[in-house]
Amino acid sequence: MKMTMPRLIALFLILPMTTTLISCRNHTPDGPNPLLSEWETPFGVPPFDRIETRHYLPAFEEAIARHTAEIDSIASNPEAPSFENTILAYDRSGRQLARIANVFFMVAAADNNPEMQAVQEKVSPMLSAHSDGIMHDEALFSRVKAVYDAVSSEPDPLRKRLTEKTYKEFVRSGALLTPDKKQRLQQINGELSLLQVKFGNNLLSENKAFTLAVDSSGIAGLPTDVVTAAAAAAEKSGKPGQWVFTLGKPSLIPFLTHAERRDLREKLYKGYLDRCNYGNETDNKQVVNDMVRLRTERARLLGYSSHAAFVLDDEMAQTPENVYSLLDDLWKPALRRAMDELADMKKIRKQETGSDDFASWDWWYYAEKVRKAEYDLDEEALRPYFSLENVRNGIFMLSNRLYGLTFRPVTAPVYNSECHVYEVLDMDNSHLGVLYLDFFPRDGKSVGAWCGTFRDQSYDAEGKRISPVVSIVCNFTRPTSANRPDLLNLDETATFFHEFGHALHNFFLDVKYDGLASVEHDFVELPSQIMENWAFEPELLRRYALHHQTGNPIPDRLIEKIQNSKLFNQGFATVEYLAASYTDMDIHNLSEYAPLDVNAFEKKSLSEKRGLIPEIEPRYRYPYFSHIFDGGYSAGYYGYIWSEVLDKDAYRAFAETGDIFNRDVALRFRREVLSKGGTADGMTLYRNFRGQEPSREPLLRARGLIGESSETSRPAGA
Repeated sequence: MKMTMPRLIALFLILPMTTTLISCRNHTPDGPNPLLSEWETPFGVPPFDRIETRHYLPAFEEAIARHTAEIDSIASNPEAPSFENTILAYDRSGRQLARIANVFFMVAAADNNPEMQAVQEKVSPMLSAHSDGIMHDEALFSRVKAVYDAVSSEPDPLRKRLTEKTYKEFVRSGALLTPDKKQRLQQINGELSLLQVKFGNNLLSENKAFTLAVDSSGIAGLPTDVVTAAAAAAEKSGKPGQWVFTLGKPSLIPFLTHAERRDLREKLYKGYLDRCNYGNETDNKQVVNDMVRLRTERARLLGYSSHAAFVLDDEMAQTPENVYSLLDDLWKPALRRAMDELADMKKIRKQETGSDDFASWDWWYYAEKVRKAEYDLDEEALRPYFSLENVRNGIFMLSNRLYGLTFRPVTAPVYNSECHVYEVLDMDNSHLGVLYLDFFPRDGKSVGAWCGTFRDQSYDAEGKRISPVVSIVCNFTRPTSANRPDLLNLDETATFFHEFGHALHNFFLDVKYDGLASVEHDFVELPSQIMENWAFEPELLRRYALHHQTGNPIPDRLIEKIQNSKLFNQGFATVEYLAASYTDMDIHNLSEYAPLDVNAFEKKSLSEKRGLIPEIEPRYRYPYFSHIFDGGYSAGYYGYIWSEVLDKDAYRAFAETGDIFNRDVALRFRREVLSKGGTADGMTLYRNFRGQEPSREPLLRARGLIGESSETSRPAGA
């Protein structure tokens, strides 16, 4: 997942700073505020060793004031509006605010605490109000519009695109509304910013609150490492002699996969499914209602039929109909495959118990039995070859082979002692950027994995490139002892490759104007998902998958088993993902809001309307669907599968040459896609790389949803 800020807060992350002279308040009562001072650190990374939580709020207040002065200077400029004094000046404004926001929101996701949450609750509405103040500044917009009205005569395509995108940004933010409607829009945005924070804080509380403590009977069937980790968790929580499991994926998934006691699998899985759904102070159902109500109202206010229509107007998909077309094309074959998978598991269950009664908390447990029976693949037997160090080395090796990159460990300030820092060197050994890696779960860290930036790539006023500072944050299982490395499963390995693809996208970005840096949400997962294609390729596995004790490479018999199992459980994986994509679209495609029973709405959307079988739950349910309610993916969760059409087709460009590590193809991918940002729409960038339209066929084949003789097809909306 590429970390994105809430849409209206993210505005500041593309608005750099002019040279306007304004008064400075760099000091707190006891000295300079490190967030406002020059960062005299290695490579200009944030001075985490000096930043304290108390510094954030005054830094935001000062940076907002400075940005406001910059905007006022642009709006009141007596000279006739031009690209330089209006569009470019606007594009270069607010860099200090962007820098502070990047640091704060990245740290808040990875190292949160009650004090940071209190700052979030104050800062989010401040940023929303500041954004609205800029977007609704009539003098500023009149200058933007004047430049836009003459854009047809602009010969420079990048200046023309920046002008068009800037104008559209203002219009989509309400610049053409009447004063009373602007005021209402500002109220809506302020309320939404607070609701997003509340949703995220409720979920963080629920993730920490639920634990399952078991006695010795509850660990039957579990791998030794999982048992050891659960014992350590019990000691930490004051329950010695027991074993504690949590809702974090490194604890949850192994338990669901291996625990023999069905009643305990049910208890833990229901704890996961029912987060923020208990009717208590951390229940998110009303928060979801309020957000859907406000998003629907905002969309209608701006002239769109629904929030989904508003969001998609600025994405590759363009319309809800195009999204539904793709989802519908995949749903039926995926559901058929999932039902076949279910039938196989029911046979095993009946042989073992005499009953084929089957529930959602049985899926992982019996799927693992199928994996062992049909593919002779025991994931626990693979772990010794996938130490975290080995996987990291494999990713570095792949990045070097494709793009010529080198990663050099460096000493630099960190926000948590568990972080590792690397300087990234380009193929000519020039400095490309800085990489932070933060691998393990801890109190205050959000669940999941993501990639974001502490500093974005940009160009200064003299035309010098400012390199990015990128961070990858994961929640991999901690090592169970000091002398045993962290051993990843295949899913965690793929996750690391995925997030590293986002990091490469950030490192390779080379865009002159900040307003052209971002890509469409349904394009953003292409750079990450294409990296997953290499993760288990035999040639790369033989180089990085080395036994953590002997150093011997993974044997060919295990590689063959991994390859043979590529389609294992793909029906389930596709269906649970598509189910969440449908619920996201359905709740955000409402043209009119009425109070929702979100659980009943979900059931109607999936079970009644689309025939989802009860043995599969959607990957996310509304009360904890962080992607769409506090993660910037509202009406956009479909984007992973939309991007997968592109990534599978793009990977075929490598395979067609007979060399999946073909550097010429890789450098063309870097040049035409990874470096370009939003300098053109995503499909144009893709066609420039591929030389043709993308096909759905590689995606369908990779997920086992079509046979070898199926016809090539095109993505909806392409």
